[in-house]
Amino acid sequence: MGRTASSSLLLTFTFIVSFSSLTCPSLSASTDAFVFGGCTPQKYVQDSPFESNLNSLLTSLVNSATYSSYNNYTIMGSSPQDLVYGLYQCRGDLSMPDCATCVARAVSQLGVLCAQTCGGALQLQGCYVKYDNTTFLGVEDKSVVLKKCGPSVGYDTDAMNLRDAVLGGLARTGGAYRVGGSGDVQGVAQCIGDLSTGECQDCLSEAIMRLKSDCGTADYDKSTSEGEKTFAIIIGLLAGVALLIIFLSFLRKVFGGNGK
Repeated sequence: MGRTASSSLLLTFTFIVSFSSLTCPSLSASTDAFVFGGCTPQKYVQDSPFESNLNSLLTSLVNSATYSSYNNYTIMGSSPQDLVYGLYQCRGDLSMPDCATCVARAVSQLGVLCAQTCGGALQLQGCYVKYDNTTFLGVEDKSVVLKKCGPSVGYDTDAMNLRDAVLGGLARTGGAYRVGGSGDVQGVAQCIGDLSTGECQDCLSEAIMRLKSDCGTADYDKSTSEGEKTFAIIIGLLAGVALLIIFLSFLRKVFGGNGK
């Protein structure tokens, strides 16, 4: 399937290992930290009607983020090739000023990363922005395009039980933004605003299944700085339909290691 039309579902699993507190590090970290970005290969002509429509779309996204954590727009043109679609989604716990700042920075970075491309998507720690010349709303694609897990350290019953308890709680909790915890583990999941309740649940179920399958016995990634250890899976290159972010925080005693 093509990247422009079908790459519409992004699932991100980020596991943050903290050795100091129960607070999930990612939720307090910089909201504009880069997570992932991608561009379609198709280019548009400079100073074309499409470029004008794209600029209008991106401006609308930035302006909307000052009062809403999610929105999508379609900018019509005089011909089908001038159509452009776009959306943004801020993390559910962000204030409106932080949401607006994050979206503005994402749009700015997207302009550099995907200069003169007809489609692009960029995820920062606090928000997600996507645009394309082909409609992507309501189109699912759950193929894995990027996976990052820590090294396997063997099965740890306590750690896996806590992980499974959090994931099970997130799966049972309703709504687009979900938060839960069990013992020393915390988790949060969020679907993009145009995902239906059923699609959000399906997305989360798929995410949990892939997480357990692909990173089941993984410890933390020792390359991460400042004592925070991460491993992640990203499903879908250009996410237009669903964004799922799961953060888990493990204390040192869960793994029984020293984090060095």
